[in-house]
Amino acid sequence: MTSTQHEEILVVDDDRELAETLRDFLVGEGYAVAIANSAATAVEFHEHDPQVALVLLDLMMPQSNGIEVMEELHRRNPDVPVVIMTGFGTIETAVEAIKRGAEDYITKPFDREAIRKKVGRLMEVCRLRQRVAKLEADLRGDPFENLIYVSTAMQKIVDRARTVAATDATILLVGETGTGKERLARAIHRASRRASGEFVAVNCGALPRELVESELFGVRRGAYTGAYADAPGVFVMAHNGTVFLDEIGEMPKEAQVKLLRVLQEKEVRPVGSVHSSRVDARVIAATNRPLSTLRSELLREDLYFRIATVVIEVPPLRVRREDALVLSQWFVARLSEKYGRHITLSRSALECLLTHPFPGNVRELENLLESICAVSTEDPQAITDKEVRVIFAQSPSAPREDIPLALEDMERMAIDRAIRVCQGNRTKAAALLGISRDTLYRKIREWKATGEQS
Repeated sequence: MTSTQHEEILVVDDDRELAETLRDFLVGEGYAVAIANSAATAVEFHEHDPQVALVLLDLMMPQSNGIEVMEELHRRNPDVPVVIMTGFGTIETAVEAIKRGAEDYITKPFDREAIRKKVGRLMEVCRLRQRVAKLEADLRGDPFENLIYVSTAMQKIVDRARTVAATDATILLVGETGTGKERLARAIHRASRRASGEFVAVNCGALPRELVESELFGVRRGAYTGAYADAPGVFVMAHNGTVFLDEIGEMPKEAQVKLLRVLQEKEVRPVGSVHSSRVDARVIAATNRPLSTLRSELLREDLYFRIATVVIEVPPLRVRREDALVLSQWFVARLSEKYGRHITLSRSALECLLTHPFPGNVRELENLLESICAVSTEDPQAITDKEVRVIFAQSPSAPREDIPLALEDMERMAIDRAIRVCQGNRTKAAALLGISRDTLYRKIREWKATGEQS
């Protein structure tokens, strides 16, 4: 496979010479083009570059059925247009491919003028869709702006999430409890073409085993004792939207079989019914289990591969300490609003927070700060290291001993990255950091006065 970054067109043909000739022609027309010489390579390419705008797919390849390859690509991204390439002897099959989702077909040997017109038309439609999507995104605002971070580790996660949000690929979010997987899933939903649909979250570990199937797939009245009325199930509720399956590894094996069918066939059959109904819901799953355990012990292997089309690993808070600093400030600003009094974090409290391993991650940090604020009536209130240590004493987690950076270094790093994340807008950077704009400017002036640039 040959490729550059952000290709517009993917040519899939086992005939290397023909594929390269077609690529050279399209490059001459001004397009960025990649080549895949097998069905497997085409699917692999599409996983790594899900925003490819157009696929030119050979109908007859060794050990490959072009229609099946097209359907697999459409399963991963229903919006990608596919043009079938075929010889004169298989035009009837090409027409069948159009009935099953292909945009058009072109015959071999190629008529360059026909290719120019068909590709030009489809690429123009694609660009129009992109412009509309951008306008809609601008109207909605940035769906990821509510994620509070300045670390490069989280920036990479958000960049990957932003890219895959534009597709319909099934996503598996992996991370410890409290890292913000559901928050990220909601941002992905809001950034997708399904943003106007419902986002329905289900904790698979919290559902009674006997009710998992009826909750997910629906139930007909009288199907079992207590089923007094029809219930649609979350997949029907999330039609044209997104289903978030948290703790996917806790789903019983018998329910996994039905979930696999939903993912493969886009159909659900309620408990107690003999009829299925079509559903169109994207699935984002999450787990706090290691991938190896999820695959080998908890999920059917065929379901695992369906769920893990795109895997995004959310790092724990202990490996992104600059985010702990920013989140602490941000939570305190929100708590000030909630409790109607001025609350601040003392320098000693911040230093104390940065030595904690936070096994509960962002959720633990938020709960810790709220528990301190909730029992105090002082206004203004400055949270001290003594109050933080009282809460820590109730936790088995020991402070970390591997904190090489001083608080000043952490603050400067956080402010630098916040300004970059906000593309130089210091007002937005101050809001992200949970500090006033005056405080931000004062710190920058102080560093400049000592010769430390920010």
